[in-house]
Amino acid sequence: MSTSRQSEPDDPSASEKWAASLLQDCAKAISEKDSTKIHHLLWMLNELASPYGDCDQKLASYFLQALFCKATESGERCYKTLVSVAEKSHSFESARKVILKFQEVSPWTTFGHVASNGAILEALEGEAKLHIIDISNTYCTQWPTLLEALATRSDETPHLRLTVVATVVSMGGSVMKEIGQRMEKFARLMGVPFEFQVVRVASQLGELKEEDLGLREDEAVAVNCIGALRRVGVEERGDFMRMLCNLRPKVVTVVEEEADFTSTRSEYVKCFEECLRFYGVFFEMLEESFAPTSNERLTLERECSRSILSVLACDGDGGGDCDRREKGSQWCARLMGAFSPMSFNDDAIDDVRALLKRYRSGWSLLPAQGDDLGLYLTWKDEPVVWASAWKP
Repeated sequence: MSTSRQSEPDDPSASEKWAASLLQDCAKAISEKDSTKIHHLLWMLNELASPYGDCDQKLASYFLQALFCKATESGERCYKTLVSVAEKSHSFESARKVILKFQEVSPWTTFGHVASNGAILEALEGEAKLHIIDISNTYCTQWPTLLEALATRSDETPHLRLTVVATVVSMGGSVMKEIGQRMEKFARLMGVPFEFQVVRVASQLGELKEEDLGLREDEAVAVNCIGALRRVGVEERGDFMRMLCNLRPKVVTVVEEEADFTSTRSEYVKCFEECLRFYGVFFEMLEESFAPTSNERLTLERECSRSILSVLACDGDGGGDCDRREKGSQWCARLMGAFSPMSFNDDAIDDVRALLKRYRSGWSLLPAQGDDLGLYLTWKDEPVVWASAWKP
């Protein structure tokens, strides 16, 4: 985009937040099959967008890609290409660096870790043998603090078995072997008897079965679902939750981002607006949290681009990473069919509040209101992540 161009009254880039208006107009044109308007708006967005610009230019760039693929019916092919490119350039060290840097500058992921650990520790208190089934893609960064807490328990240190359910290709054999070795080393350091195992699910998480998890009669089970339920096909979610209930866990922790890409699937413009709202907040948060030239920030944004494409340009559920998010209230309605809610105790809430004080201003904790349950992480008063705990 040229910096020498003079801003005219009809120049979209002359006003703040120009991207949302142009993108929404383009989504409406696609919905109405207005080819002349589609071509004009795609051309205009292409002139203004840049993955290396400010927040609006970045949003325009990544949503333009999804709109173009929707207009040309090339979403599935483009999504597979993006995933393939990401897999070839992926390494454990680079992924770990991005995750740890993100956790350093933002509580977006650590909020769920701390809340879930608090609920797990309370539910498993006094148990001698613990089995945590970890259905997430956090590369086990959640567990060192829990191991520390177990090591300092007033009663005898329990035996912990950690089963990681690996559903994404980036959590391949060599990656999980490295993670397992690191976890075993840290557990030895903490003096916690520890066992690590990986269960691989070929494609969709909904295919996970009870017999895959190797349950033992003498273990107290906790199931940890962070960003996991949205990767279960929408039609399979009820069955998946009943399967989790059949594991007879002491607690199931659920953490999901606060966005609804499910109820509006059949209404393209509404789904687009919700997607734009959610990622607009996320990109703004990244802009304020990272340095402008941060490679970690660029990596996180590129990951978002694949999700945006999956939601807005792919007709199916997007394979093993369907990204059909639902809001906390929607997950509550689903979970109530198989589970009863558990409240977070004062210790867990105090730990979350202490966590948020480590970060820049703008973050706060919001207990769910009315019929909703759980806790919300808010960014500038906008709920962005929801955490909850459940029992059969």
